Parts: sequence; C-alpha cells; structure tokens
Amino acid sequence: MELDLNQVNAPLFDGIEAEDRKSVLGCIGYHIGTYQKGDIIAFEAEKIRHVGIVLCGAVDMVKEDIWGNRTMLVRIRKDGLFGETFACGDDPLSVVTFLVSEDAKILFLPFDRAMHSCTMACHFHHRLMENMVRIIANKNRDLMRKVEVVSKRTIREKLLTYLSIQAQQQNSRYVQLPLGRVELAEYLCVDRSALTRELVKMRQDGLIDYDKNCFRIL
Repeated sequence: MELDLNQVNAPLFDGIEAEDRKSVLGCIGYHIGTYQKGDIIAFEAEKIRHVGIVLCGAVDMVKEDIWGNRTMLVRIRKDGLFGETFACGDDPLSVVTFLVSEDAKILFLPFDRAMHSCTMACHFHHRLMENMVRIIANKNRDLMRKVEVVSKRTIREKLLTYLSIQAQQQNSRYVQLPLGRVELAEYLCVDRSALTRELVKMRQDGLIDYDKNCFRIL
C-alpha cells in the first residue's frame, strides 16, 4: 500500500522533512495494515518486533485477567505510537493486548532497523532515534499519571485526581475528556454504574458540573 507522507505527522518524525522521511522509511522498511473496530493487532504474550503508528482511527492497550475482566490502560489515536516498550526490551513478549477501538490504518516499522543507524549514517535517522527515546520517556510519564489516579482508594478520589490532571494539561477548569463513560470506567478500573452514581453525587455536592464529556470543575 502506498504511503502518503503528507498524512504522516507523527511525533516520531518531528524535525524530519517529508523528502527525508521518504528516504528513512525506504532505508528501514515499513508496511501498512488496515483494521476494523474489534480487530486484535497483537495478543498478550505475542512477540512484538515492530512499532505501530496510528495513521487514522484508534487502538487501545488493554489488559485482561483470567476471568475476562478488561482494563483499558491507554488509547492511542492518530499519530500515536505503540509497541515500542516491548520491542526495545530484552523480552519482546507483550504483557497487554492491542485492540482496535475505531477502524484504523497502521504504519508498522521494524524497531531494530529504526533504532540502528543505517550505513549512510544519515542525520535524519539519528533524529528518528532521538524522537523514539523522547516518546518512550513521555509515555512513561503518562503511565506514572495513571498510577497516581488508580492508586486512589475511592471512585471520587480517582475522578478528582483524573480531572485535576486533565485541567492542568488543558490549562482550564473547563475540560473535554477524551474518554466516554465506558472507557473512563475501564481507565479508572471501576464499575461503570458506580462511576455514573458517583458523578451524580459529585455534581450534587457542588464539586463538578458536566454535559456528556465536557466537565467544569467548580
């Protein structure tokens, strides 16, 4: 499948011009996959050798226990990267499942070739490696934020912490949440009905107001 480089604005290619992107992709190789909602890109315990860039749609990184209870760890949207955590480690086995949550087109890059300079030692390949390290560091920070949220004991504490983080990121007391109720419940690791009840109580207590995914912190 032909890749339109004008559609690739992923942070992995920051600082690399479109013509240079064409060269570096030709150097390391790539392939594109097209998926429908509900498709599995990679199962838990599967070896991850490639990193994926979401060209369109969305991919969820999920974890299921032995009873089938699913927790969504993170949702990766357009231009987002996934799989690098496992591809770069000593053990390439994934500990999560990558599930397509919206019809998606994915650009796959072989991690080893992306992270080793080509024989031409082109400067834009070095920039690609620098971007990869930065993305991994930023993802670790995001996961630390999630640990901060889910480590709270009550649903209210989890919600307040999550909303506080969103407000800081959006620099506003009016925040647009990126997750619907089902996804938010999975992200917070709580029951959806219990989450809905707690949101109503928090509004009654004058802590928040909301309309669908638009929240106002009072």
